Amino acid sequence: MNMSFTYDALPIRVRFGRGTVAEVATEVARLGAQRALVLTTPQQAGEGERIAALLGAASAGVFPGAVMHTPVEVTETALAVLRESGADCVVSVGGGSTTGLGKALALRTGVKQLVIPTTYAGSEMTPILGETQDGRKTTLRSLDVLPEAVIYDVDLTVGLPAALSATSGVNAIAHAVEALYARDRNPVISLMAEDSIRSLSSALPILVHEPGNMEARGMALYGAWLAGCCLGAVGMALHHKLCHTLGGTFNLPHAETHTIVLSHAVAYNAPAAPEAMAAITRALGAPDAAQGIFDLVRALGAPRALADIGMLADGIERAADLAVESPYWNPRPITREAIRDLIARAHAGERPVAAVPAEEAA
Repeated sequence: MNMSFTYDALPIRVRFGRGTVAEVATEVARLGAQRALVLTTPQQAGEGERIAALLGAASAGVFPGAVMHTPVEVTETALAVLRESGADCVVSVGGGSTTGLGKALALRTGVKQLVIPTTYAGSEMTPILGETQDGRKTTLRSLDVLPEAVIYDVDLTVGLPAALSATSGVNAIAHAVEALYARDRNPVISLMAEDSIRSLSSALPILVHEPGNMEARGMALYGAWLAGCCLGAVGMALHHKLCHTLGGTFNLPHAETHTIVLSHAVAYNAPAAPEAMAAITRALGAPDAAQGIFDLVRALGAPRALADIGMLADGIERAADLAVESPYWNPRPITREAIRDLIARAHAGERPVAAVPAEEAA
């Protein structure tokens, strides 16, 4: 165990339970805000209107234009609406796309944020913002984008389709996995990460077959909250760098990309992170971390190949080039050819294979 560490607790308020969305107006008032603009994707505009109604006189309307990867041009449109509405708070309803838009607005204006997640994205618990401009995704970490409050309402995940529950849940697992071998990991976050993986990997197979199982939904949302805490507290590594590169460059769906890449990134890092792999196998109840994740994804019926979510084979080389530019810290050295092979396997949907370091292959 790493007994020399730093742990920074993030200043964020969390309400968790069933029916907690009814407290949205109270939570906005607690922030000292007067008017709140509700943000959603186009698909969740109806839910946004319902929550705007719960806000009553504090509602400044709904902006239903959030899209994945937080493109700057969408943020500029939302910024104009925010200023015109006179809102001093945003209520972000949905997944990572909506949360990202709220963070982008907070970065530019200092507006306060209340997030109401309806997926397992986890970004609501983090001071991290990823934005896309001209086909390139850049990421920053700053307390300026950390939401002040989050309402988790298990009931709001009932409408999450089984397929999205699966990929959004594996996306959350990815946060916990990389927290276990992060450079700045600590025992508190490692405990959260292992429990997150255990909770999500137990709940997701139930949800795929029993979407109305509220106990499983509660367990999944709890696991996703823990994963978000991990994501917000420590740095990420190879897996997240690859997914940001692939998603931002090829406009691939965020959760599905994470779902496909995770087992391959874990296989790559396995030789350099034995303690993390032991924790993952305990949480999964599997003999091998990478294979266990791959088998979980297969059992969930989720995509296993980048080719199946829109990435063309001729993008593999470009992705490899971009992935080694300004790489995140990683427990194993990043080499271009090894990453190229990893991406190729993920593109084809093959089982993960542990890469052999150059010094071992010599």
